[in-house]
Amino acid sequence: MVETALTERSTRVVSLSKLHRAAQRRDRGVFLVEGANAVGSALAVGAVRTVLVREDDVTSFVTILDDARAAGIEIVVITPRAADKLGETTTTPGLFAECTALDTDVDAVVAAGRDGAVVVAVDLADPGNAGTLIRTADATGCAGVVLAGDAVDVHNGKCVRASAGSVFHLPIVRDRDVAGVLTRLREAGHTVLATAAGGELSLDDLDAAGNEGLLAGPVAWVFGNEAHGLSPEVAASADHRVAIPVRGRAESLNIAAAAAMCLYVSARVHAAHTS
Repeated sequence: MVETALTERSTRVVSLSKLHRAAQRRDRGVFLVEGANAVGSALAVGAVRTVLVREDDVTSFVTILDDARAAGIEIVVITPRAADKLGETTTTPGLFAECTALDTDVDAVVAAGRDGAVVVAVDLADPGNAGTLIRTADATGCAGVVLAGDAVDVHNGKCVRASAGSVFHLPIVRDRDVAGVLTRLREAGHTVLATAAGGELSLDDLDAAGNEGLLAGPVAWVFGNEAHGLSPEVAASADHRVAIPVRGRAESLNIAAAAAMCLYVSARVHAAHTS
């Protein structure tokens, strides 16, 4: 650990602060995460290059710093102003890590999903929703997530924070070719289920006796953009379209809530058939 804390004017802190920009993350192949959940999860999978800690918080994160030190990872102490420069939250936790960019492809997600569910989010624009969706996929035992079409960058700080570290727990890939992603999943044996308000099946149908077989094997759940849902073409290309019953007066559900409901039912039915 260095003796002198780096200030907000130091070359290194200035360089790391530029990782808030997507172009910088893409060009340099690294991204910045903050908070104990994200840094701890990144350490657990060997994705961390450097850990940075605010000088007033060294004792607060002693376990994480010990883990980093044991792994031979450099630890850099920074001043409070430097922490504010690196942080994207109103009150930064004072712990950061420079991480290697998440690097995988659709084939890796398909391979991981041979016996379970894969999530495909099409044109998902909000990083908070993306992170929550990834966290939900992780919590329900999904094998991977594809951010398809014109999708948010998974390395976006808000996305990483909303995932609570789950971006490091399962393979995640961005791919602009929505039709190609769905074709690849179907060829690998996944049943493609698209969520749609006017679906010919309801989520209740998939949970009813006699219909559970649709969720017994590998499935790919396809969710649409927050504002517009799935295009008619993408919805029509799915094996089935599934509507979520809305029994109250709400007009609709956001993507994170819809995914939580679908993926919970999917995981429970799948587990019942494989246990």
